[in-house]
Amino acid sequence: MSNAMVPVEQISIMAQAVAKSGLFGMKTPEQAMALMLVAQAEGYSPALAARDYHIIQGRPALKADAMLARFQMAGGKVEWVTYTDAEVKATFSHPQGGSITLAWTFEQAKKIGLTGKDNWKNYPRAMLRARVVSEGIRTVFPGCVVGVYTPEEVQDFTPTERDITPVPTKTEAMEALNNIPEVVETEEPWEFHVPGREHIMLDNKADWIDTLLNLVHKVADSKLDATAKDDKIATLKKANTKGFGRIGIMESSDLFRTISSIIAPKMEEVELPKS
Repeated sequence: MSNAMVPVEQISIMAQAVAKSGLFGMKTPEQAMALMLVAQAEGYSPALAARDYHIIQGRPALKADAMLARFQMAGGKVEWVTYTDAEVKATFSHPQGGSITLAWTFEQAKKIGLTGKDNWKNYPRAMLRARVVSEGIRTVFPGCVVGVYTPEEVQDFTPTERDITPVPTKTEAMEALNNIPEVVETEEPWEFHVPGREHIMLDNKADWIDTLLNLVHKVADSKLDATAKDDKIATLKKANTKGFGRIGIMESSDLFRTISSIIAPKMEEVELPKS
């Protein structure tokens, strides 16, 4: 578990990358960022949210393996008694919650209408295991899983809302498209911050990057020593965190490498003091 706080600006950049990747079921940066903030509030690295969580039917779901790992890290123990496609049974214990042995059977799941889905037909043992893990940990030590369910449980939830909007006919769809007014898109201005001065509003991303690199070249060509140059560049990056967030993590990484390539040669040219 990490206690180092990650700035919200950096979490925002990570959330955009996770959403763009299309992985983990997180479709929007807002979903990814919300889970990352929850992970950080619980004392975990925000990046672990992508590994441990899925968004299923619009709900956050903590994977069964991650749920069990948190339980064991908190001092909990589990002993598997039965582990088959027909039944999964285990004993869960924790110093603060005592001990309990419980089981889930395929027949039990069938009676409450869970087994009609493909996951239950193809992976019954895994589905039973997830149910046992979730119920066992909630019973013995609910503090490490409060408010979340496993993906397997969420998939079995009955949707609370159903979209009853009628599907338009092909003719209606074409008429709607033809009636859409032409919209001239305007890009939001790019705000560039020069430490110690008022910010500058630029028209587009290209101008923002050019302005940034021009300043980097000025720092590189200055007579400052290596440490002072590093400090100047670090302050410049921090002041423009919002801009880097708009660019995205991949392009920002490339830009950081470009900045390093500009500064590094100038530092190598600095004559070392003679001993």
